[in-house]
Amino acid sequence: MKHVLIIAYLYPPPRASKRLPGLANYLPQYGWEPIVMTAPLCERSNAAFQVVETGYRDALGLCKKLLRIDFRENIRSHLRDRLGITSKRSVLDRLLTFCAAFINYPDSEKGWKEYGIEVGSDVLRRGNIDAMISIYPVTSRVIARELKDRYKIPWIADFPDLWTQNHNYYYGRLRRLIDRRLEIKTIERADALVTTSEPWAEKLRSLHKRDDVFSIALGYDPNEINSPPCPLTDKFTMTYTGSIYQGKQNPSKLFAALQTLIADGAINSGDVEVRFYGPRERWIDEEIDRYGLRGIVNQHGLVPRRVAMMRQRESQVLLLFNWEDPRETGVYTGKVFEYLAGYRPIMSIGGSGRDVVRALLEETKGGMCGSNEAEIMAIVKSLYSQYKTEGKISFEPIYEAIKRYSHKEMAGKFATVLDYVIDRGRIEPFHGGVAVSTTADEPQK
Repeated sequence: MKHVLIIAYLYPPPRASKRLPGLANYLPQYGWEPIVMTAPLCERSNAAFQVVETGYRDALGLCKKLLRIDFRENIRSHLRDRLGITSKRSVLDRLLTFCAAFINYPDSEKGWKEYGIEVGSDVLRRGNIDAMISIYPVTSRVIARELKDRYKIPWIADFPDLWTQNHNYYYGRLRRLIDRRLEIKTIERADALVTTSEPWAEKLRSLHKRDDVFSIALGYDPNEINSPPCPLTDKFTMTYTGSIYQGKQNPSKLFAALQTLIADGAINSGDVEVRFYGPRERWIDEEIDRYGLRGIVNQHGLVPRRVAMMRQRESQVLLLFNWEDPRETGVYTGKVFEYLAGYRPIMSIGGSGRDVVRALLEETKGGMCGSNEAEIMAIVKSLYSQYKTEGKISFEPIYEAIKRYSHKEMAGKFATVLDYVIDRGRIEPFHGGVAVSTTADEPQK
């Protein structure tokens, strides 16, 4: 059995790496034993894999203490709420962004660096480590670069989110230039790069002038498959779980479609409920009121993950708000794969109409995509008609295709790249970035 040191945050959410648990749980099935190095855990880990905790110094600890902010909370988000900042174009918001750009360099977890290098060095000196994977945060890549230089260990730099090419990058041009120099300098020592979609892989190939960049999607936990299926709600429920980014995702397209369909009598408002489970957003409430959907569309706030999963599984339709940027076609989220495991039809709203989410849903037949109000209206009307006729929305995907995106398959692809960086041999073409099995478990009827 070969051994791999994985440098990433295990806990707590939402800072935790979505890639890590599945990777660490399933790599042993492909001959790789993981050792996970993470910052101090806020809860006891019952993981089946070996976990090594390091020390940690919060670079913003003093500021949080003086402002009486919980150490797990994002200081910028807290200050925006405390100061009543609602516009990202306001002077105060620009000032906060400017300050954060220099305080949080290279990221807000920079206090982990010295501890990660110290503990990582100890692990590499004591253990028979064959390779390293750095995942999250940015500082994990800085730590891995230093360990690579010291111990000449093969290193895979994983990008579940891109660094300076990130679609959600919110610092200014100067900070991006500084970050880009650091990214290029840091990553040049990596033996291979991995990211979550082929469009993102192309971006990394272009920036880093290299071909050994592989696309491996995030995937879902096979243990969370909705089988046997949960009973569905009596109402025509459409459910979204998680955060929504204002200006990046647009639920108003759905609201406008619902308003028109209700006004035209195409659907009965008493049959329909749209449910949001995640951080309450004032601007979403304003949009709900704007379209006259109070009582039909409801924000239920944050709930435990097990509750969110249950709400997904019982829902007639699962909502996914795609990224509203025609230039960005490579944005997967962990949510779309989690939804696939829920075995309920997905309705993707917005996006460019030619992105990886649409390709995924077409490949798996896991759902439908509506880029504009007309398309969304047609989809909702069709689904509602089936609901009224049959009492539920059916789900008939290609289960073999869904299985390609399990954590087990993801780990197998990573194992292929790990073997590649060890012996630099030939690597077979990936499906969506590796050849995978073509069987899947259908849900019990």
